[in-house]
Amino acid sequence: MSDASTFSSIDALQSALSAHSYVADRPLATAVYLALKLGKPLLLEGEAGVGKTEIAKVLARLLDTRLIRLQCYEGLDVATAVYEWNYPRQMLYLRAAESGGGTKEQALHDIFGPDFLLKRPLLQALEVSENGRPAVLLVDELDRADDEFEAFLLEVLSDFQVTIPEIGTIAAAQPPVAILTSNRTREIHDALKRRCLYHWIDYPSIDKEIEIVNTRMPGVGERLSQQVVTFVHELRQMDLYKLPGIAETLDWVSALTALDRTALDPATVDDTLGALLKYQDDIAAVRKRGVQALLRG
Repeated sequence: MSDASTFSSIDALQSALSAHSYVADRPLATAVYLALKLGKPLLLEGEAGVGKTEIAKVLARLLDTRLIRLQCYEGLDVATAVYEWNYPRQMLYLRAAESGGGTKEQALHDIFGPDFLLKRPLLQALEVSENGRPAVLLVDELDRADDEFEAFLLEVLSDFQVTIPEIGTIAAAQPPVAILTSNRTREIHDALKRRCLYHWIDYPSIDKEIEIVNTRMPGVGERLSQQVVTFVHELRQMDLYKLPGIAETLDWVSALTALDRTALDPATVDDTLGALLKYQDDIAAVRKRGVQALLRG
């Protein structure tokens, strides 16, 4: 099953997430548990790189089901998100039908059937997966999509069904587990928020981030993980264009490990800032502030 009965309690879900290397605090575990229990979409907001997308990936593994991801962007439309017709195959079928003596009316009827339908993420998510369980639907970075698509998504999430004029209404036998994420580059409309449970994922505390590093990368020494996380938290106090998230922390630790570093020093930090910061102005600001001073905290 894909509801909360898979887990005996919030604590059990929290432990299961931890066993899959995702460190979730109790409020987040509670939000996920309730989304499963109530069958409601879960909207996760927070800065980029704090683990919003990862929760859907881990949840799919926990539930032993498919992860279907819809990456949002400006201009996303129904043809990309829901379905479109396989036009080249339709044309080949029409030509074959005409040469074979079939009627044009019958051929036109045939080509608008399920065999010629290209199912995109939202339509795929309405189907039960091979193991008989509904999928985890990840609608990622919804804030990048247009208002029109957001309104359409609200309709889909309200009844977990879509209508295809040539075929009819396709409804989910079992609704998917829907996780929506937003980096809050714009506000999500209230109507969609009301349809969802909501949780804000903030940057973690120093202790929690050290725990995340040690969980995801158990071979990292205690000194290095402590220094890296402390340095990253110093950067988050600065007025940077893009503050480093947990994902960047882990990327930096991976880079340092690849260089066989067991501790930070100013030269190593300066050489590897590109693994942590992705904008030149931010790198320049850190160097101007002084790597040595940031290391001292």
